Amino acid sequence: MIANKVFTYTKLTDIQQDLKNNQLVLSDLVNFYLDRIKDNLHLNAFLEVFEEEILEKALLIEQKIKNGTAGKLAGMVLGIKDNISYKGHKLSASSKILDGYVSIYDATVITKVLAEDALIIGRLNCDEFAMGASNETSYFGPVKNFADIRKVSGGSSGGCAVAVQANLCLATLGSDTGGSIRQPSAFCGVVGLKPTYARVSRYGIVAYASSFDQVGPIAQSVEDAALILEVIAGKDDGDSTVSHLAVDEYSKLLNIEGKKRIAYIEETLHSEGLNPQIKDNVLTQIEKLRADGHTVEPVSFEYLDFVVPTYYILTTAEASSNLARYDGVHYGYRSPLATDLTSTYKKSRSEGFGNEVKRRIMLGTFVLSASYYDAYYAKAQKARRLIKDKTEAILKDYDFIITPTTPNTAFNIGEETTDPLEMYLADIFTVQASLAGLPAISLPSGTDSAGLPIGIQIIGQKFNEAHLLAFSKYFVSLNKI
Repeated sequence: MIANKVFTYTKLTDIQQDLKNNQLVLSDLVNFYLDRIKDNLHLNAFLEVFEEEILEKALLIEQKIKNGTAGKLAGMVLGIKDNISYKGHKLSASSKILDGYVSIYDATVITKVLAEDALIIGRLNCDEFAMGASNETSYFGPVKNFADIRKVSGGSSGGCAVAVQANLCLATLGSDTGGSIRQPSAFCGVVGLKPTYARVSRYGIVAYASSFDQVGPIAQSVEDAALILEVIAGKDDGDSTVSHLAVDEYSKLLNIEGKKRIAYIEETLHSEGLNPQIKDNVLTQIEKLRADGHTVEPVSFEYLDFVVPTYYILTTAEASSNLARYDGVHYGYRSPLATDLTSTYKKSRSEGFGNEVKRRIMLGTFVLSASYYDAYYAKAQKARRLIKDKTEAILKDYDFIITPTTPNTAFNIGEETTDPLEMYLADIFTVQASLAGLPAISLPSGTDSAGLPIGIQIIGQKFNEAHLLAFSKYFVSLNKI
């Protein structure tokens, strides 16, 4: 590698151009990222780095680039969240209970990015089983925010967001159940996209809540997010719930046409817990859009106070069912204190799961119980329908909905872990799109007075990621003027 060479690429097209013009050697770029990871171990973003493997593959892909046979993602160094199966590699979902497990197959998203010559550099830390909003529930400890190591990274895809923020790789694949891509992206000042539910196959993803989970990209640029989605989206025989709708070439559809109609939800800006600096930031963005000729109008969303309880009733119920398979018998951790089948189940699960996962399993089991099913779970399903219908009704009159991504910027590590309810409320603005199954993106929108990143969320129409991504690119360029 060129001594002391610093690479600050934010877009794959720039990397590919330099590779084509012989101004960059791919193995030099890979070595740079490997050195960055070693220099930033204190961030705790990576759980495992595939050093030898990626260096070998870099040489092969470099040759393919010279031969003109390389795929769309050639030159992209990509990290993956530790809940995505990668054959022959460890997979733990950042939990003790999956200790020692090695994946025996590739997730569909892995198959697709590898087919387009992405270079996977390692596994990234996350909240245990993707349950958390700060990356503090990981068995391997919290991920630290590169902007201020005293602050959380956000969760559950905290390692993914920090890896991009700290320039440890170009982009990452995360998963989003109720904001797990968007919230850490806001805390870290990067681009994070949750696609429409069923746009991307969930085959090979460790399940948390099956009717919510979606894989999506975290990147420095909207262009890279668009290209990654273009690669990973589409039908898959391994997932019966995935959409068979044709996938647009998102990376080639990034120019907006005409002026847009944009709604912002009044209740989000009047929310009691909203940081005044974030409120001012959103209002400033609204005025910029109006000044540039767009229609931006307030709308009422009377269900805002119900989105968090609805989300947590439904997701904990699904988690209770999905996590029943981790029993100390099939694979992963088995308690050494077990003496019979019953004690194997009890002790392995009690010792193998962390407190937050156990809390959500118990909540989910409770709301599914015969005595409380109608009072909680059935009622939450009805509430979900109301939230979905109301959100889609707004998007019939408007192209997009704008909200803050989070009520606050990144908080101190350890600050909110003692109050689960306070932590759950960190999802108040992101779970609406999750409940409605709609695409949503978090974009960097400046910083607060302490220099911590602020994110703004844009929600788009169902399966219209092309429109959302094009507007997102425009929004980012508007803020660079």
